[in-house]
Amino acid sequence: MFFSTYKESMAKAELNSSAMTTSSQKWLLMFFLLFTSFYLNSVSSSATQPPDYYHHCASTVPQLTPNEAPLPSFPLRRSHEGYYTGGNPVLEPNPYAYSSTFLNSIVFRTLSVYGTEVPGLFKLKGRLTFPNANKYNMMEDFSYPRQGYYSTVMYSKPERSSVSFKLEGFWSASKGDLCMVGSGSAYTKEGNLLDLSAILKLSNLTSSTNITSLITGSFESLSTSANDRTHFEKISVLLLPQMKYKYTPVSGDFKDGSDLPQGLSLSSLPKYQLCSVAGFHQFNLRYDSGCNSAKNCSPLDAGMGYVPRILSMSMIECSEENERMRVLVEFQFPKTSYVDYYRSFNPEMTLVGEGTWNETEHQLYIVACRISGVNGSWDNARVGDCSTRLSLRFPAIWSIKNVSDIVGKIWTNKTMQEKGYFDRIMFRSYRNRMAGVPDMKYQYTKIDAARKLCPKSEKPARAKGERYPNGSSISVMRFDSSVKNSKGRIGWGYSTPISVGALFYEYSSSQDSEAAAPDLGSSGPVNISYHIKLQSYNGLSPFNASSTSYEWSEIFAEGIYDAETGRLCMVGCRIIGSDDQIPRNDSWDCEILVEFQFPALNSRRGGYIKGSINSTRPKSDRLYFERLDLSATYEDVSSIWRMDVEIVMVLISTTLSCVFVVLQIFHVKRHPDVLPLISLVMLSVLTLGQLVIVRVTGMVAFLLQFRLLQKTWSARWSDGNQKSLWAAEKKVLFVALPLYLAGALVPVVVNLWSSSENDVMMARASFTSYPPPRSLWGGLKSYAGLVLDGFLLPQILLNMFWNSKRRSLSCSFYIGNTFVRLLPHAYDLYRARNYASHYDGSYIYANHGADFYSSAWDVVIPLGGLLFALIIYLQQKFGGRCIFPRRLRELKGYEKVPVSVSSDA
Repeated sequence: MFFSTYKESMAKAELNSSAMTTSSQKWLLMFFLLFTSFYLNSVSSSATQPPDYYHHCASTVPQLTPNEAPLPSFPLRRSHEGYYTGGNPVLEPNPYAYSSTFLNSIVFRTLSVYGTEVPGLFKLKGRLTFPNANKYNMMEDFSYPRQGYYSTVMYSKPERSSVSFKLEGFWSASKGDLCMVGSGSAYTKEGNLLDLSAILKLSNLTSSTNITSLITGSFESLSTSANDRTHFEKISVLLLPQMKYKYTPVSGDFKDGSDLPQGLSLSSLPKYQLCSVAGFHQFNLRYDSGCNSAKNCSPLDAGMGYVPRILSMSMIECSEENERMRVLVEFQFPKTSYVDYYRSFNPEMTLVGEGTWNETEHQLYIVACRISGVNGSWDNARVGDCSTRLSLRFPAIWSIKNVSDIVGKIWTNKTMQEKGYFDRIMFRSYRNRMAGVPDMKYQYTKIDAARKLCPKSEKPARAKGERYPNGSSISVMRFDSSVKNSKGRIGWGYSTPISVGALFYEYSSSQDSEAAAPDLGSSGPVNISYHIKLQSYNGLSPFNASSTSYEWSEIFAEGIYDAETGRLCMVGCRIIGSDDQIPRNDSWDCEILVEFQFPALNSRRGGYIKGSINSTRPKSDRLYFERLDLSATYEDVSSIWRMDVEIVMVLISTTLSCVFVVLQIFHVKRHPDVLPLISLVMLSVLTLGQLVIVRVTGMVAFLLQFRLLQKTWSARWSDGNQKSLWAAEKKVLFVALPLYLAGALVPVVVNLWSSSENDVMMARASFTSYPPPRSLWGGLKSYAGLVLDGFLLPQILLNMFWNSKRRSLSCSFYIGNTFVRLLPHAYDLYRARNYASHYDGSYIYANHGADFYSSAWDVVIPLGGLLFALIIYLQQKFGGRCIFPRRLRELKGYEKVPVSVSSDA
């Protein structure tokens, strides 16, 4: 627009130049040309600068002309991680995004740096990323924890992924100030794309940092109108500096590890790497018995009114060479006993720390500092009050009350009279990831008590040749279970051995053979320890206490396992809560009897692991709880045998399908006049049913079925009565199709009706042998199997409408295929009586996800299939309407009209 105006002005100036006679007009033309030249030069020089930089940032960091080539090495770290608050409604953190760190995390990455004529002042190009903001999708995963793994269930909830901004600006290394402007894009809930412009300002971005350094700043929308769709609220930014970090010297007040158990040396740890074993950890906090309020207990501000229950520690950076690290120490008060994966960074509940490994003490020392000045905004946040101390060890000896790979304590170097003082707090790691380190040992302390409570069984050893699992068998000794009490309430859980004999379970199970652990043989009883976790259901704890749904209760047990009888008997200890919900040290209930009976391995039925958890306290004791019954299944030799049988059954069934189709093809070859009388709908059902079987024999059966369908189709078109036959086939379709659609609506309605209970049922199926809830797709697949079971229905209808008693189907075809379809249901009845029930997806034949299988269906479906075969037999002998009363049989049917053939043809 400007250049076209400029050309038009010049043209007019040339046309009117002869008329310009006054000096004022000449001066006006000269001024216009000079102004235009100056404007073009200014536009050209500023085209390489970020838009609007001068207006928004010049007062923070001056704008200079950068060098043409970027610097080969960066004067600052390439990336900084941090956290933010604000951004509504476009960039606020997504509360449904799954994250192992924090939902409101942010990443600032430097892409290129250019020098300028002023030393210490640089031009930067970078990217600011919000990993968990905006960009709507329609799926979210929610994970149920199970033995350290996660079973995922998908929901239809909006989930937002990362949004990035490309930024350009200038940084003053001497002042630590940075200012950049740029743009990015994000989606609205309606799916509309928004172009966003914003300005980033950071302070304290210096080239040298220490524990009290903290980068703060803001990220603001360049749209000032709150009604603008591209406008978002001001964002406060907090970044953790990572440039030339200087560690604080370790002070003498750390020399206090006497109350922690003996620790392992760093050389004993896996791969001898501190950083690999001291990464992200979650710890359960335990307070002293004198702790009665947040005033003298909490390591945080007492004004919060509660004491945290969980401590999470995550790595900022780590140096293996210097054996030092920087960490974030986060305190939580979650609704459940496991870490909250949908949490946001809260500076009021987080400490910034640095740690140093002391090889002499076999201990990690951490100095931690509080973040203050965060009321309402993080712009003025600062790190100070570094009076908190932490020490951690990797225990060399485990016992029933000390089953953790990391233990430690928290204290303050303040006196009781100073503000911010709190009593010592102990903590233990939530997960045990280091079991099996060779230098670790397990110390049994409850074996004598277990022998008194568990007298030796009088059952003859190896009665009737029974063989029970070895104590080191990883496939049997670790199991999931369902839990019931006297009221029938159901929970679930899992049991995992900690140690077997003198070896840790994970270590002994990783040996090449059982000969590597001679004390784990099956010649007699062996000491064993277990970790048992039970999860509450419907808000009721297994131990007569209220709890949130899906909250875990833990029992640590040790005792004796006898491989000659399959009996496991142990004394258990559980951590008990206090009335004020403050977890305390030495709050244990060890008057618990845990028993399990394993089934014999050499039984084709597999078996059930049956067990119980009993309180040995009197009923009047407040810690007494009702008996808990546990049940679990396992497949060992029986599963291999069953799968072999099912492979054979698959081969037999698909081979028979091929044979019966070939016999039908031979039948119609001998009697070509019956081809048009075969139902195309029936053949289509059979052909599509074979199409989904991805096996060689299944593909052969599909090709044969397709060949029969093609021959019938061709014969139908070439027959003289094609109009009448097509009319009868249409009637078949008009009757069968509504029946099929009506039947398909049943699983749809059932799925909608039971969708509210699917979450709980899915979680229960993940932990026990209960079948998972049938999804809509699964229900439709099973219904398709039912349609295939009744494949003769379209032929029965065609025979009725055509009223023919021609033998269109050979006996081998309709009786043989009926037998093939009913055989899986007969096998399912046999499998239910001779093998342990499992719902692990390992069924090769008679798969529960491909048809309706149960005791009732396995009887009803075969009876229905046999009834259809009997009707076909009667129709082909006495007529298509033979099953109707006599007055209905005499309705006019279709007759085959002879086709006269000309002698000339």
